[in-house]
Amino acid sequence: MATRTKSGKDRPSYRCTECGWQTAKWLGRCPECQAWGTVEEYGAPAVRTTAPGRVTSSALPIGQVDGRQATARSTGVPEFDRVLGGGLVPGAVALLAGEPGVGKSTLLLDVAAKSASDEHRTLYVTGEESASQVRLRADRIKAIDDHLYLAAETDLAAVLGHLDAVKPSLLILDSVQTIASPEIDGAPGGMAQVREVAGALIRASKERAMSTLLVGHVTKDGAIAGPRLLEHLVDVVLSFEGDRHARLRLVRGVKNRYGTTDEVGCFELHDEGITGLADPSGLFLTRRTEAVPGTCLTVTLEGRRPLVAEVQALTVDSQIPSPRRTTSGLETSRVSMMLAVLEQRGRITALGKRDIYSATVGGVKLSEPAADLAIALALASAASDTPLPKNLVAIGEVGLAGEVRRVTGVQRRLAEAHRLGFTHALVPADPGKVPPGMKVTEVADMGDALRVLPRSRRREAPREDEERR
Repeated sequence: MATRTKSGKDRPSYRCTECGWQTAKWLGRCPECQAWGTVEEYGAPAVRTTAPGRVTSSALPIGQVDGRQATARSTGVPEFDRVLGGGLVPGAVALLAGEPGVGKSTLLLDVAAKSASDEHRTLYVTGEESASQVRLRADRIKAIDDHLYLAAETDLAAVLGHLDAVKPSLLILDSVQTIASPEIDGAPGGMAQVREVAGALIRASKERAMSTLLVGHVTKDGAIAGPRLLEHLVDVVLSFEGDRHARLRLVRGVKNRYGTTDEVGCFELHDEGITGLADPSGLFLTRRTEAVPGTCLTVTLEGRRPLVAEVQALTVDSQIPSPRRTTSGLETSRVSMMLAVLEQRGRITALGKRDIYSATVGGVKLSEPAADLAIALALASAASDTPLPKNLVAIGEVGLAGEVRRVTGVQRRLAEAHRLGFTHALVPADPGKVPPGMKVTEVADMGDALRVLPRSRRREAPREDEERR
């Protein structure tokens, strides 16, 4: 008697809830996204073949395709347009992700009000707050407009119904993880729900030539919460960053099908709302009349935008056997490397026995190697209690051998420093074209860089051999 074989419909199949990778057997770790415990069983779909169907539009030579349909429309917020590549393209879907309380809803409510007009209506759908709560925020930041429509919904069908009633040019959904479809099993925010919600909104955006802004949650590691499938479906992915204790907020482009991802938008969050900063360097500097030991200025690149930032350092006698090493806004590993270079190459050996505190001003985070020279000079200035010359900026990467290496965008950095009134710069060799009226000193190693400290005071830096005497 012939035995009945197990059909493909009855065979179990497994799928990763993070990235959607599929397999025929269970695995503890997904080989695609390297996530643990995300492979779950689901019913394998029956194998079907798709017959050729009628095309919606004929294929054309690429030179005959009308590109005017992808022309961006300004949102009314210049800094936001800067990151988007000029504005929102009709039919484009953008995802804005950020930590709780960083100001995502405030920014998008301001964008919604400023982009609304007689010809372009805006629909703001909130799934996390009530309509009255959003209205109170709109009153506070003065984001009231007759062409801005507000709805509080958590059902996908209701959101699509609002689209038919309002017919907006811009849809803002806060947030995509709170919207669910009753026809799909699973809790809101799961892979099946997010895929259904995102797919329905993307189809509606393309059909109506409507721009869509989706708000996304992030995990404790800073990554966008939920399946990575969402990032692949949307056209633009933006990251909203900032320390909740500081005023500065940065919008970075992670993915952009309509522009570059090198641009960064700077905003200032205050009680009256959020405003764009065309010249944010003033937030990262301390205004003082006299030079103070332990401070050094550098020019960092956020995307393609140069920003002048201030590095501060303080050294005090340690009261414990293991001296403290505290950083804020700087990478601890890079500060430790600069301390080692100063002790070995710069002969400032007393740093190992003192408590050292280093920080940036204004909440800016410096992670690029171009800030190494400024960190090293700030530490050396603090150790010798000698202020650096005024109007000095330091740019360069420092290697473990004490050499100062070249970095990208030196000319752009020098132009920004010159525009803000700085007259002297320490840079690696071959900086290129120098702004007129600016003194540029090329340094090959830390020995050359430390010569900017006044000689009379530089000798007062404690050395290990002098302390033994």
